[in-house]
Amino acid sequence: MDLDAIRHNVALLAGRASGAATMVVVKADGYGHGAVPVARAALDAGATWLGACSMAEALELRAAGIRAPVLSWLDVPGTDFSDAVAAGVDISVSSPRELRAVHQAVDLLGGHGAHIHLKIDTGLGRNGCPPEEWPALVRAAAAHEAGPHMHVRAIWSHLACADEPGHPSIDVQAERFEWAYRVAREAGLHPLRHLANSAATLTRPDLHFDMVRVGIAAYGLNPVPQPENLIPAMTFRSSVALTKRIRSGESVSYGHTWTTQRDTTLALVPVGYADGVPRGLSGDMRVHLAGRNRPVVGRVCMDQIVVDCGDDQVSEGEDVTLFGTGKDGEPTATEWANTLGTIDYEIVTGMRRPRVTRRYLGESG
Repeated sequence: MDLDAIRHNVALLAGRASGAATMVVVKADGYGHGAVPVARAALDAGATWLGACSMAEALELRAAGIRAPVLSWLDVPGTDFSDAVAAGVDISVSSPRELRAVHQAVDLLGGHGAHIHLKIDTGLGRNGCPPEEWPALVRAAAAHEAGPHMHVRAIWSHLACADEPGHPSIDVQAERFEWAYRVAREAGLHPLRHLANSAATLTRPDLHFDMVRVGIAAYGLNPVPQPENLIPAMTFRSSVALTKRIRSGESVSYGHTWTTQRDTTLALVPVGYADGVPRGLSGDMRVHLAGRNRPVVGRVCMDQIVVDCGDDQVSEGEDVTLFGTGKDGEPTATEWANTLGTIDYEIVTGMRRPRVTRRYLGESG
């Protein structure tokens, strides 16, 4: 993991944020990159907020000594928010039930203050308060804010199609968000606003408001069609465990889906679908080995893949790059995703510890 790439990307995105604050989202263990190292690098580069999906993820940041503002937004009913409130974690609220749960945590702690962000569903159809229920939620939150121990810090929502610039839903969601803000102000609240994700940060400066929330772009993966000066932070490497020469007509791996047409040298690489190499890449995958991209032959296994090296001399122990930045011609996470018909988010979050060991470049301190 290249933390200097994280810093580069976050600085670029913060510079595009129209003066708004920048939240870097480090959910899913920093999109597979490591939440704590990424958080520190992001804060070094100018981020002022961090985003986590669950309370447990937010508390991991606090346990690591990170004191920057953190927003947590998704936990199951029955969650006790006391630890989050005590740790100064901001909590998203989408319903009266969640509002009551936060208030109960405040009461349990004897009046320890809580900051909440009210979420409105403007059209994504996932989390967030339905518009018809929004005025009642806002009124209830305003009533709690009249006391000394709960503050509505922000209202927020999430865009469905920001990675498709020009999609008509973006403006529809923006209009609904403006309505939600007016309702909040009329109820006596004075919240910050945040709506823009990575894609909208890059393409819709009119939606930056008070804060932008950047996720995938902070890791160097581009969510929009136009080129951006982002640097992928993750390179996935292994090494050759074994080489062997096999004769023409021999088959390789489960199911014998590939058979040699000539004598060839095979290199065994000890990574597989248990390490995050999708089995769906079988027959459509290359790795960078000994100066060039070479085909992976046969099926991807749980623990290993086999590379066809032809007549080239390849040594056991040689480095193998499965994906990286692409600057040396190696495959990228985005290329893997395109081959599979998925998104690069799924690729990088699939790098599974403890089988995949993380090594960091650019660590401070």
